[in-house]
Amino acid sequence: MTILERFRVDGRVAIVTGASSGIGVAFAVALAEAGADVALAARREDRLTGTRKLVENTGRGALVVRTDVTSPDECRELVDATMRMFGRVDILVNNAGVGSAVPATRETPEQFRSVIDINLHGCYWMAQACAKVMQPGSSIINITSVLGLTTAGLPQAAYASSKAGLIGLTRDLAQQWTGRKGIRVNALAPGYFESEMTDQFEGDYVARTVIPRTLHGRLGRAEELNTALIFLASDASSYVTGITLPVDGGMLAT
Repeated sequence: MTILERFRVDGRVAIVTGASSGIGVAFAVALAEAGADVALAARREDRLTGTRKLVENTGRGALVVRTDVTSPDECRELVDATMRMFGRVDILVNNAGVGSAVPATRETPEQFRSVIDINLHGCYWMAQACAKVMQPGSSIINITSVLGLTTAGLPQAAYASSKAGLIGLTRDLAQQWTGRKGIRVNALAPGYFESEMTDQFEGDYVARTVIPRTLHGRLGRAEELNTALIFLASDASSYVTGITLPVDGGMLAT
């Protein structure tokens, strides 16, 4: 293969969770543009219709499956539906997640558990279901965050804990599955990107706290994250496993 062909994923099938909005939509379209058919999963099934159209507009196949990743049964049902339609699963993008910003003295057990359940447990159930059908050469990409590695001025104990836990989960699954199953497991750690989540920040938080800690001096753009995702999903990273790849505009360097 030529160097550019190594970044193609033609003939492969990807599952993207949290594909109803934000970077999940961008990930699904990027994988389709690189050659993959894509199974799209989220709790908001009505919003997956738009993502499906974007994927199909690239000429690739798309499947919509309403999925709550906190349910191991629904994770298995998603994988089963993908196998029935496409016959294989080669790439998992564990993108489903929620944010939180609650002071630690006021965060309830229910609030904390809910974030952990989606952001950490959900990734585990999806990885577990996919690993049972994936063939050697497959790739699992867990979408963590730079907030699993640093702090950024908001009270985010649950979110930061879930993302730090996901980094640990990535290392362990890589250790278990790369040599024995030929499945690579890596994490992608975005910084602050223009998305539905950042649109919810109040006041001047981004301008006051985020931008001064970002060497690029701006939020990231989806296409700048997509290229890193395609690297980890494709044969371009065939000798890469168990890592966390930050794409943060230099936030961790400050």
